[in-house]
Amino acid sequence: MFIDQGGSGMKIGFIGVGGMAQAIIGGLLQAKTFAPTEIVVHSHRKESYESYAQAHGLQTAEQNSDVADQSDLVVVAVTPNVAASVLQEIKPQVADGQTTVISIVAGLSLAEMADILGDNVPILRTLPNVNVEVGAGMTAVAANARLTGTDLDAALRVFNTIGSTTTLAEDQFGVFSALAGSSPAYIDFFIDSLSRAGVKYGLTKAQATQIAAQATLGSAKMVLESDKIPFALIDQVASPGGSTVAGLLAMEEAGLMTAVVKGIDATIKRDAGDPA
Repeated sequence: MFIDQGGSGMKIGFIGVGGMAQAIIGGLLQAKTFAPTEIVVHSHRKESYESYAQAHGLQTAEQNSDVADQSDLVVVAVTPNVAASVLQEIKPQVADGQTTVISIVAGLSLAEMADILGDNVPILRTLPNVNVEVGAGMTAVAANARLTGTDLDAALRVFNTIGSTTTLAEDQFGVFSALAGSSPAYIDFFIDSLSRAGVKYGLTKAQATQIAAQATLGSAKMVLESDKIPFALIDQVASPGGSTVAGLLAMEEAGLMTAVVKGIDATIKRDAGDPA
């Protein structure tokens, strides 16, 4: 039986196969953006990347330079403390400008990458969130001047097939990180709070979680697909004198909106290096 594994006719390599890299790879495989044989992986722990690759039918490389040599797109998915040395290692393979380097390294700017790789290398800086794994991610992107045309389209396609992208100035990545990078945890916390309330009134945790998650998903879809702002959608549900209004007023009295804004404030401060 023929199984359609998709494919792009290009190869994408991952240097580092931690949680976010695996989320991206999982999303790409689910979307059939790349066939498993079009994905090359390598990391510093051979036992980890080899078993992961074998489990998903991916290709492996013996060293970082081999990933760059075999790939049209190279995703640098390492920790910030080793990013510079990794870029130095792959510089000879990408210096001709024929390979696009995609970074998901937190805090690593386009200028810093160009200082190492040179101005001839097309580079895309990205900040994806974990929802890319289920094809519903949100990714901030910023491209250098060298990344244009079909090369830019190919790089953006990686993330547009597993969610949505938004082009931002690099100094806005911190705000994006709070709104999209950290918010899955906050939204999961909200869903769990709804589900616990359901349990309080007799539902099982599984029932309550499914109901709360689906309701949250539907509400998000309404915001994205309608031409109305969230408050207008609230008004559609909140009948005068009704139970929804009573619930909204109770949440407002408890400081829900203030708590959310304070949470974003704290996230941005910590991301900027403020421990307070």
